[in-house]
Amino acid sequence: MSLSLILPMSAFALAASISPGPVNLVCLSSGTRYPVHRGLIFVTGATLGFIALFIAVGLGLYSLLNVVPAFDALLRWAGVAFLLYLSVKLAMDSGHLPDDGTDKAPGFGTGALMQWLNPKAWLASASGIGAYTSANDLQQILLFASLYLPICWLSLACWVYVGAFLRRYVQRPVVLKTVNRGLALLLAASCLYLLIG
Repeated sequence: MSLSLILPMSAFALAASISPGPVNLVCLSSGTRYPVHRGLIFVTGATLGFIALFIAVGLGLYSLLNVVPAFDALLRWAGVAFLLYLSVKLAMDSGHLPDDGTDKAPGFGTGALMQWLNPKAWLASASGIGAYTSANDLQQILLFASLYLPICWLSLACWVYVGAFLRRYVQRPVVLKTVNRGLALLLAASCLYLLIG
């Protein structure tokens, strides 16, 4: 593989990973509410979930959406339901930062599942593979996935660290509640993209 292919693949992975989306918003919220290491567990699950999705799409899973239209509708509605569930949890949050560690942060499994229900992840996978790999070229797909892995993890981790930085400014419950409701609204709004996109 030449550098002329690796650089554009890396740039695409960075742009797709760091731009705002449902997973990034959960990372930001995690950073404001929980210790960084708990947010990074979610980041790891989301990254590995995305890489599994990326490879599956590269091996032809995306074509299933064209062959079985019901699968597309099922994926869309499952994504809407999951994002609305997360939005409601975020909106109902009391705004009190957990001190004792009993509050349950989104974990590894939530991160992995969220990517499979995330339209941004499907679109990034399909468009990236379509633009930078030859059809069904496993070597190119695996190269792209190996570039995506650290870029995606670091990009999502940045959102957790931004949240952790903002944590000092949201110590008062009323401020954190307002931030959480804003993030919940953005997360719910991303459902509109699923329904009309």
